Amino acid sequence: MVKIIQAFIPKQNRNRPANRMKPLYITVHNTSNTAKGANAASHAAFVARSSTGVSWHYTVDDQVIYQHLPLDENGWHAGDGRGTGNMKSIGIEICENVDGNFEQAVENAQWLIRKLIGDFGIPLSNVVPHKHWSGKECPRKLLGRWDHFKAGIATAHSGSKSTRKPVQAKSLSQKAPVSKQKSSNLPSGILKVTKPLTKGPQVTAVQKALSSLHFYPDKGAKNNGIDGYYGPKTANAVKRFQLMNGLAADGIYGPKTKKKIEQLQKK
Repeated sequence: MVKIIQAFIPKQNRNRPANRMKPLYITVHNTSNTAKGANAASHAAFVARSSTGVSWHYTVDDQVIYQHLPLDENGWHAGDGRGTGNMKSIGIEICENVDGNFEQAVENAQWLIRKLIGDFGIPLSNVVPHKHWSGKECPRKLLGRWDHFKAGIATAHSGSKSTRKPVQAKSLSQKAPVSKQKSSNLPSGILKVTKPLTKGPQVTAVQKALSSLHFYPDKGAKNNGIDGYYGPKTANAVKRFQLMNGLAADGIYGPKTKKKIEQLQKK
């Protein structure tokens, strides 16, 4: 049995959209943050900040589990915009802090997933890695042993069931392990960015626009990956946006993609 602490993101935050959902999937992530102290409490403080653009339901470390969202509300964690990953799955982050025991954190996550499977009737086949939705190499420390990880869900802690009432956290440190970001609309006059690794303020604007629609945030990178370089990550985010919006999925930011992004930003 692992202690679960409820520390919900404030209702007024932009990363708590409050869209009602019935979870059909469980999506597993790694935090990609190995810093000392980057445990579940630290990530709970991060998602509680008003400037944070991403959100998920649970963060798990080797000692405790923090819950950030009610399970009937969606988060922004899967990188597929308003696709199934964000709108129909429970997001779980597993901590990698160097002063923690990663393997114990994995076991704690397996226990949590087993509990959620029982609570919601979600089949084991619907426990998926972040990569399933966006192509991102996440959870980076589990993809190479994904079958083994899922087997552990089916067998670990067999028969155990949490009876502990979740604890409501009274306060959280505002020290965040990840850089904050702000969304912005695209400036006029941006028509097309086609060359890999093209750089400049126009590329930054494209990245921020994709971030505002929950396709681009890379929580493991400096400034969430908004760097002004049109490299593979940006092209991948553009391609995912195109796939989800009925456009030719070529990873190129052209006039049709620009128009669709601007339409969605106005909603």
